[in-house]
Amino acid sequence: VQLQASGGGLMQSGGSLRLSCVGPARTFSTSSMGWFRQTPGKEREFVAAIKFRPTNTYYSDSVKGRFTISRDNAKSTVYLQMNALKPEDTAVYYCASGYGDFYSTDGTGYQYWGQGTQVTVSS
Repeated sequence: VQLQASGGGLMQSGGSLRLSCVGPARTFSTSSMGWFRQTPGKEREFVAAIKFRPTNTYYSDSVKGRFTISRDNAKSTVYLQMNALKPEDTAVYYCASGYGDFYSTDGTGYQYWGQGTQVTVSS
């Protein structure tokens, strides 16, 4: 199963972008979703996660208050609204999907991953 992430691009500092990720339709409504990011030479970093029952959300301290994760089960899609972007948000962003009601900050439990979408924030 391949998740399809999109919405990345080049943005000036202070701007906004919205990432989208289409998950597996058959299991999306009972899957928890996450967003991670990675820059060259660094480990993958947790960004945000959303459960499905209830739709509790979780954020890293670095994005809390600026990013919002949401989901639309009818479209099997999870979103990451990114506001007040900073140059340090520059990374490849990956979405992840896992069965059940959980979240993790190290990627444990997520069975499926997207191909990544590049976000570049210029100063």
